[in-house]
Amino acid sequence: MIGEIIFYLFVAITVASGCMVVFSRKLTYSVFALLVTFFGVAGLYVFLEADFLAAVQLLIYVGGVLVLLLFGVMLTGRIVDVRISHGSANRIVGGIAALSMAGILAFVILTTTWNTVGAHTISDTVTTIGNLLMTKWLLPFEIASILLLAALIGAAMLARRPGSE
Repeated sequence: MIGEIIFYLFVAITVASGCMVVFSRKLTYSVFALLVTFFGVAGLYVFLEADFLAAVQLLIYVGGVLVLLLFGVMLTGRIVDVRISHGSANRIVGGIAALSMAGILAFVILTTTWNTVGAHTISDTVTTIGNLLMTKWLLPFEIASILLLAALIGAAMLARRPGSE
């Protein structure tokens, strides 16, 4: 019972902060609301027993992408006070489309028989992924890391070149 209450609390926090990301008039507030959304999604992954995805969510999105967005917003003084919302001429059509999509999703969720899996230990997922990354997929993993390093070096060289501002 307490697990369900905490789960729905995570759902409410994630949905509310996601709405704040979309409807906030200040870019800085949207980025901070995105932080809460990412943490909420990581919490939902924990409830789904997808511990590896929760860790990746925290490391990649919160630790990397969001920090980059936050630094970009904070270090650019002109963007902080820009209002990004604008009026739309098709609000009625968009509202009808959103309500119909919500109805279709609710119908599918309520009428589908969901398969459940038995409980498994948390370390099974991480152990399996670690073994696969270090055995079968080691070469593609290393090639991808070298390509990303080369792209990072190339981006740094382009940014330092005079006249590229």
